[in-house]
Amino acid sequence: MLYSIIIPAYNEAKELPATLTAIKKAMKTVPGGEGEIIVVDNNSTDSTAHVAKSNGANRVVFEPINQIARARNAGAKASAGRYLIFVDADTRISGKLLTRALQLLEEGTHVGGGSVVHFEGKINTIGYLAITFWEFIGRLTQTAAGSFIFTLREAFEQVGGFDKRFYAGEEIQMTNELKRWGRKRKLKFKIITEAPVQTSARKLEWYSTPQIIGYVLLAPFSIHSKRFSSFWYKRPTEK
Repeated sequence: MLYSIIIPAYNEAKELPATLTAIKKAMKTVPGGEGEIIVVDNNSTDSTAHVAKSNGANRVVFEPINQIARARNAGAKASAGRYLIFVDADTRISGKLLTRALQLLEEGTHVGGGSVVHFEGKINTIGYLAITFWEFIGRLTQTAAGSFIFTLREAFEQVGGFDKRFYAGEEIQMTNELKRWGRKRKLKFKIITEAPVQTSARKLEWYSTPQIIGYVLLAPFSIHSKRFSSFWYKRPTEK
């Protein structure tokens, strides 16, 4: 198996069909090399597992503890690919992006990387400012957003996977670990800019502007607490 695409999914029955459709379309454009899609049902209470199976996931894995880092690690453990690609359940990738990520890994010059992120559809001012700021930081520091991360399996396993101490920001920690691993072997970490992922702007609808600003400002101090990282876990229908 050349590569595994791993999707952590908690109550994502609504978003998964579009995400899996985009991934399957992207996989058809990759020249050579077999890939697989693994969806990790992260203790969902909706039909996430059923939707994943009926929309083309090669395998559905269950992770009982509701934490993104654990879900991604569970998917990686169940995978068979030489390369690991993590895609969020509300994120659509293109064939151009998938092909480029695999090319970088196949060349033997990169440990991994990420992609520029764009919101789907029309967004409000706070959404525009947030995504523009993140794109600037991501490019400047070559830091991957959690919506799309690719890496060598060897590197992922040797750095210990995603850090289970983090309920948010685990992708930043992973980026830093992969960079350190790569530097020792003269391998680069790259943010792909020519093929942005498209991710849902649903949180802009779920939360008010003051709430979003508050979560962002508190994020550095709350990443070790699920309760205070609820922005990344709680759905509007949940109490």
